[in-house]
Amino acid sequence: MASSMSFLDAVKNRRTIYALNKQPPISDDRVEELVKISVHDVPSSFNSQSARLVVLLKKEHETFWDFTAEILKAMVPEDQWSHTEQRINGFRGAYGTILFFEDPNPVKELQSKYPNYAQHFPSWSEHTSAMHQYMLWTALEAEGCGCNLQHYNPIIDQKAKGHWNINMEWNLRAQLVFGGVPEGARDNLPNKTYVPLEERMAIHGK
Repeated sequence: MASSMSFLDAVKNRRTIYALNKQPPISDDRVEELVKISVHDVPSSFNSQSARLVVLLKKEHETFWDFTAEILKAMVPEDQWSHTEQRINGFRGAYGTILFFEDPNPVKELQSKYPNYAQHFPSWSEHTSAMHQYMLWTALEAEGCGCNLQHYNPIIDQKAKGHWNINMEWNLRAQLVFGGVPEGARDNLPNKTYVPLEERMAIHGK
C-alpha cells in the first residue's frame, strides 16, 4: 500500500509521469497536510523561509492550464500549436497543480544583514525552492500519486497572480502537476539510463 512506502522506496520509485487522471488516491485534506509539512519543515538557507506555495485543485487547476494555453496560443506558430495544445491538455487532465514561488524580501533582508554572502543568497533561494519541490514530489509518490514538474514561468506569472490574488513580488519557480495514475501507466515509462556512480561520487576515509 502507498501508506507503507518508505522514504527511500519513494525516492527510488519517483518518476516523471505525464499520463495522469483526476482520481488521486488521497483526499484534498491529505494534499493540504503534505503541503503544510513542506512549508513548515523543509529547510532553507539561514532559515529564510522564503518559499511560498499555492495549491490549485479541480476547476482551479484547470483554469491555470486554460490560462497557459491561451497565452501560448498567441506565441506558438500555428503549424506547431497542435503538439503544444496536446501537451497542455495532458496537464489539464490531471487533478491539481502546486505553484512554487519564492518571496524575494527575506532574501534581500539576508543580503543586507550578511553582506559578505550577499551574492549567494539568490542561488540559495533557488535551492530552497528545489527542496520544497522534491519533498512534495516524493511525498505524493509515497501516497500513490503521479507527478510531473513544469516551468511555464514567467509567461504565466502575471495572469496567475492577478487571478488568484497572489503577491506580485513573489517569483514563480515551478509547477508540480499531480493526479491519479491510470492502470499500466507506470509500466509504459521509458527505461532510465544512468551515468556510472563512480563517475558521480567518491568516499574518502571509509
